[in-house]
Amino acid sequence: MTPPVFPPLFSGLDAAGADPFALACSNARGVCDAGLVCYDLGDDQLRAAMVFAPEVPLRDAVCMLPLCGVGFQNALGALAPPEVGVHLGWSGEIHLNGGRCGALKIAASDDDPGAVPAWLVVGLSLDLWPPSQDTGLTPDATALYAEGCGEVEPPTLLEAWVRHTLAEINAWMDDGPARLHRNWLTVARGLETDMTVAGHHGTFIGVDENLGLLLKTDDGVRLTPLTSLLTEPA
Repeated sequence: MTPPVFPPLFSGLDAAGADPFALACSNARGVCDAGLVCYDLGDDQLRAAMVFAPEVPLRDAVCMLPLCGVGFQNALGALAPPEVGVHLGWSGEIHLNGGRCGALKIAASDDDPGAVPAWLVVGLSLDLWPPSQDTGLTPDATALYAEGCGEVEPPTLLEAWVRHTLAEINAWMDDGPARLHRNWLTVARGLETDMTVAGHHGTFIGVDENLGLLLKTDDGVRLTPLTSLLTEPA
């Protein structure tokens, strides 16, 4: 398989079956350059992770999670048939035609919202094939090739994800979070539905200016910041 080609300032590292998210976190700790893309293009799953070097406090930098989601939605939207719907859950879930197909996750060198992290990593996982031929066993889950995307090659999708994410980063740097806020809400899944977040049950009514989740509960509107989604670095 021909290695994926990335834009200038990005470099690729084949994880060769290892976890790209863990590999990216390990390289980030070793003070690697921002723009490293670790990836594993398996038969059943596409996994990748991007390393960032933020210049803003963590409370602002964590918007890279929804930003990478919008980048992925744009990338797959350009490659998939027009009838394929791509939507994003606030916690990083990726849905195709209503079924969960993958997810994004995020880690950083520091969990202090006011500190500028030395590095930040966003990971992507996408199921290419369902685990069983009997998709009725998992009606809420799906896979890329089960949704009419058989012509989408994993290396091409990975390249497109990085390109579209870079375009979103440039727009975010130039215009601030307003565009990201609009673009994410356009493809958000779960708006105006009931859910439980951080132990609180209510209705998902939107996001604040930093894309924190706004949950309408019996006690009022509760904000859950994006920093709550940080995972322990692998």
